[in-house]
Amino acid sequence: MKPDLLTPRGLFQRDIRYTIPEFQRPYVWNQEDQWEPLWDDVRNTAESYLNELDLSNNDSNEASIKATNSTPPHFFGAVVVQQVYTATRDIEQRKVIDGQQRVTTLQLLLDAVRLVCEEFELKGEAKRLSKFVTNSTDEDGDQVFKLWPTNTNNDIEAFRHAMHNGSATNDFENSLIVQAHQFFQLQTEEWLKANSNSHALQHLIEALETVVTDRLQMVVIDLEPQDDPHIIFETLNARGTPLLESDLIKNYVVSRANSTNEDDIWGKLGDNWWRKEIRQGRLRRPRIDMLLNYWLAMRTKNEVTASRVFNEFKKHAGDLKIKDVMSDVQRDLGNYRRFEEEPRTPDEDKFYYRVVDVMQTGVITPVLLLLLSVPLDRRRIKSLQALESFLIRRMVCRGTTKDYNRLTLELVGELQKQGLDQADSIVADFLKGQEADSRVWPDDEALGDSLATLPLYRLLTIGRLRLILEGIEDKLRTSSMPEQEECPKKLTIEHIMPQSWEAHWPLPENIDRSEGDNTRNQLIHTIGNLTLVTKRLNSSLSRSPWKDKRKTLRDHSTLFLNKRLLEESKGKMWDEQFIQSRSKHLTDLVAEVWPGPHSPVWKE
Repeated sequence: MKPDLLTPRGLFQRDIRYTIPEFQRPYVWNQEDQWEPLWDDVRNTAESYLNELDLSNNDSNEASIKATNSTPPHFFGAVVVQQVYTATRDIEQRKVIDGQQRVTTLQLLLDAVRLVCEEFELKGEAKRLSKFVTNSTDEDGDQVFKLWPTNTNNDIEAFRHAMHNGSATNDFENSLIVQAHQFFQLQTEEWLKANSNSHALQHLIEALETVVTDRLQMVVIDLEPQDDPHIIFETLNARGTPLLESDLIKNYVVSRANSTNEDDIWGKLGDNWWRKEIRQGRLRRPRIDMLLNYWLAMRTKNEVTASRVFNEFKKHAGDLKIKDVMSDVQRDLGNYRRFEEEPRTPDEDKFYYRVVDVMQTGVITPVLLLLLSVPLDRRRIKSLQALESFLIRRMVCRGTTKDYNRLTLELVGELQKQGLDQADSIVADFLKGQEADSRVWPDDEALGDSLATLPLYRLLTIGRLRLILEGIEDKLRTSSMPEQEECPKKLTIEHIMPQSWEAHWPLPENIDRSEGDNTRNQLIHTIGNLTLVTKRLNSSLSRSPWKDKRKTLRDHSTLFLNKRLLEESKGKMWDEQFIQSRSKHLTDLVAEVWPGPHSPVWKE
């Protein structure tokens, strides 16, 4: 058994064949839980590389090497493989004993970036990346691939389909493997377009290639053929009950307090609510550890890594009276618990649902902890609304999240410096004053461009896209004073013109077929072609012609979003022109729900 810290280069660059045994489960990773957090990590690391490259101010190999070494790697987990006896003439082989989900995802990511390089006619980069997904073998067919999945859930056919670049997705729309490949391809394309004004295409691809080949790290355990993988697998997954960072802190404060009763100093922070594991990106952490992490960031105005919470707490406590420190901890964390558990105002509830629950933007928690100490009045509500608008507009415009840590801590510093009496104006003015691309608050023009052109159905998770449509529905309901003021939750997103449109939605005869296909396939995923319906109604609409969909929506949907849709489309064809027109109308509503930086609402 040989453990190593490897990058994709170490795993895939040489000729090798990784096979996933039949006893392994099928590919189950999805956009919300794994692909999007991984892409955020890749994108943020690539942008860190670009920052390092900009500092060198030249295009030399030395500058690229320095930028690579200066960019912190991203840890991607562990993989266990086992050597397979092969003949001398055969290619080297490994069975993937553990980590098959991340290995498969890496191959899909690498191939998606390779495909985009081919689309942009970057032949050198595409050729280099091809060495990470295919072997230089003379054998035909599937032997060329470096990875071969289990055939459970028809993963082999889906993988073959995804890795043959340019293949249509017909009959594979529901395959997670194909969806993952499409997701990474689309994200790569949009990232390149979004950053083309500030960086040369060559530098952007260089950054992305560097990250996906050299800045993702995994602990790889390479078993000998004679090792028993089941025994080793059980040993690796055997779990004790390690001390949490919060356990270390509790022991420390109880010891310093010289108290025989830990409840005197630790209070209710020891009950099960605090120890429940909460998802943070791709990882899960006990709630108490996560909140103590954010509390220390708020207090010190410095980033605190998860592994240093205890050490930073001791450093912060220093010569302070430990009872005073714990009084602050219990007050601030108690405010957060009440915000989580007790009834909230409608405006607070919207912020919680959208930002905390759906978007899971935990990075702004240091600001939230501070704002929760503000009395529940206009100051707190307007502060939360400004934060929400900033985050949602940047999400729609596909803004990077890489600088949110520093942005949050700087905002904490401004609030502490100027005082919380004017928290609402401080938050709004601070966010309006950001000029860097990684921090700018998108205005109405940028918002409109994104909503009209970006295939948000493919770029955002379903939950994040749904909250945009729910916000529009809430706005329409508020204007119309219905009996039920809030939009029902957990509705499904329906394409008016379906994703498989060929049968009942033919293209006009007088246009170029290829150009028409591309335009339509982009527009059907924009907001102008989307609405909300119940799950039952969604299945009945399916791929129906427009006249049938109109009738079904008219007879069965009570949403104001659909009432308005039917009114605006009366007597009109549902085509590309109408989709673009509806996108503009919906943009106006989105801008009202989440006012931009130049809105007079922040001066009221």
